[in-house]
Amino acid sequence: MRLRPLATLLAALTVSTGAMAQDVGQRPKQLLMISFDGAGSNALWQRSRDFARNNNAHFTYFLSCTLVIPRADKARYQGPDKKAGRSNIGFAQDIPEAKERLGHIWQAHQEGHGISSHTCGHFDGKDWSEAEWRQEMTSFHDVMTNAWKAIGASADEPQGWRDFIDNDIRGFRAPYFSTSTGMTEAEKKTGFQYDASLVTKGPMMPETKGDLIRFGLPLIPEGPQQRPIIAMDYNLFVRHSAGIDNPSRSAEFEERAYSAFRAAFDKQYDGDRIPMQIGLHFVEMNAGAYWRAMERLASEVCNKADVACVSYTEAIRMLGERRSSPANGSNSAG
Repeated sequence: MRLRPLATLLAALTVSTGAMAQDVGQRPKQLLMISFDGAGSNALWQRSRDFARNNNAHFTYFLSCTLVIPRADKARYQGPDKKAGRSNIGFAQDIPEAKERLGHIWQAHQEGHGISSHTCGHFDGKDWSEAEWRQEMTSFHDVMTNAWKAIGASADEPQGWRDFIDNDIRGFRAPYFSTSTGMTEAEKKTGFQYDASLVTKGPMMPETKGDLIRFGLPLIPEGPQQRPIIAMDYNLFVRHSAGIDNPSRSAEFEERAYSAFRAAFDKQYDGDRIPMQIGLHFVEMNAGAYWRAMERLASEVCNKADVACVSYTEAIRMLGERRSSPANGSNSAG
């Protein structure tokens, strides 16, 4: 990947939110970053894109690249220390499914959403070396670069696709938030601008590590006892129903998730305006409770004049602008 220099943005991100607001005498916009891991189901691609269009939002999709490889061709992917054709999240069922997904990826990019890497096979990389991380990151780049050609659809490959893969897939999130000491070095050498694999004790400003900007999904209070939990659907799913779908309590789980999301958002909106992050998957756990909770929050806040529901790449730009002119930029994500 050929990415732009980050020195200016990295310097700006070292300034606290409070100091940035004090410099100019007014509060910055509250940022909300909603992301999806895996990005598989074509129906949920369509739902999320339609929702974003109608609610002034941009999302970040952390894509697992085996989902654009038809199952019949799975042997062309091999993860580090794995047999060829293995993936923890499977493959596209067939060529039409893969082609439709590629179309959603391109359309989402054209609409201003962020497309980032969630590796290919969704393996746990806690024991991987830097070289193994780089192997997986390179596989992602190669699979995505040649995805249209590989399914026999070269004629349908959008003009600009390869430039998009080279220059606009700028972020990374490790599956399971599972990292090793070699991962960040691999990210830097591969050319990523930001990593979103951390978990933090509440919403925090991103940190910088050399030329890499690092974000973390926050722990937020949830439930009757307000116990901390990662602001992500899977973690809520495990807490609420032990990871087993329970549709009969879907409305209850939605309300709990929404209340937790809203309270965490409001604390920052009414306070220091630290960016708020929420993560989901392309799976409707507990009959869609967590998607509905996210949509309720986003539909309520993303059209506020002092809120911006943005991708991670947009958030980096906006955070970099705050020091000199926090009123710059439009709230519109459309």
